[in-house]
Amino acid sequence: MKNKSLNGVFGLVAVTTFAIGTVSVWAETAPKPAKLVVNDESEMVTEVKPAEGISHLATAYDGWRFRASETQAVQSDDFENPGMIFVEQALDNWNKVDGTEGKSCASCHGAPEESMVGVRASYPKWDETMGKVATIEMEINNCRTTRMGAEPWKYTGGEMTTMNALISVQSRGMPVNVAIDGPAQSAWEHGKEMYYTRTGELELSCASCHEQHYGDKIRAETLSQGQINGFPSYRLKNGKLNSIHARFKGCVRDTRAETYKPGSQDFVDLELYVASRGNGLSVSGPSVRN
Repeated sequence: MKNKSLNGVFGLVAVTTFAIGTVSVWAETAPKPAKLVVNDESEMVTEVKPAEGISHLATAYDGWRFRASETQAVQSDDFENPGMIFVEQALDNWNKVDGTEGKSCASCHGAPEESMVGVRASYPKWDETMGKVATIEMEINNCRTTRMGAEPWKYTGGEMTTMNALISVQSRGMPVNVAIDGPAQSAWEHGKEMYYTRTGELELSCASCHEQHYGDKIRAETLSQGQINGFPSYRLKNGKLNSIHARFKGCVRDTRAETYKPGSQDFVDLELYVASRGNGLSVSGPSVRN
């Protein structure tokens, strides 16, 4: 049966037992039924059946389903959601002229609510010009350097993450639909391999927590499936918006492994695979998490 408590997972004995895979048989536990409706008008899809071959999950659940009712309520109302403050800040950068070409984001794209609808739902995706799988962050910096003549933003910096949030809001409620075939397939396969490979002193993989033990407790926290449809995510823990790669970096660090650099192809490939695990869930960022 699936362990119902991992409170001692970071103790030596518990870690050793968990890492070597002593718990080899586990039962899938669904979170309590809940309906995420933002602003009393936009209902989000919070559970779907993954496509065959993408993961071992019978059902994919939005991370919102694993949060306490108080945290859920904050995300359900844009006036309460602190992540929306950063979305408003990003709108200033959207309209700000920057770089040698005298352009802003609005110069080419107009209003974000018109030009960015559906963008977040399809990323990461294969970019023909770059010749590789690209993330939204990579596309933003490509626009800044090649079209605006501006300096690139730090991959996990505040300006980048808030702009990502502004773009994400335009797709809120739309189903994640990340393509994993064609030229993107090899990157997806690599990302999948990374997801299931145990690393670090604790010999943990992404699947160790987010597939085999979601719904269980690590100390006071409930493990989710690690779905990323709600990113960027405002974390109560650090009081700011957090990007996908910043969260990846934190997870790898927690396994006591040498982590990858945000924006590296390794993390891009991992993002592609993790995003595909949530295909069909609604884009719901900026989410609110502990």
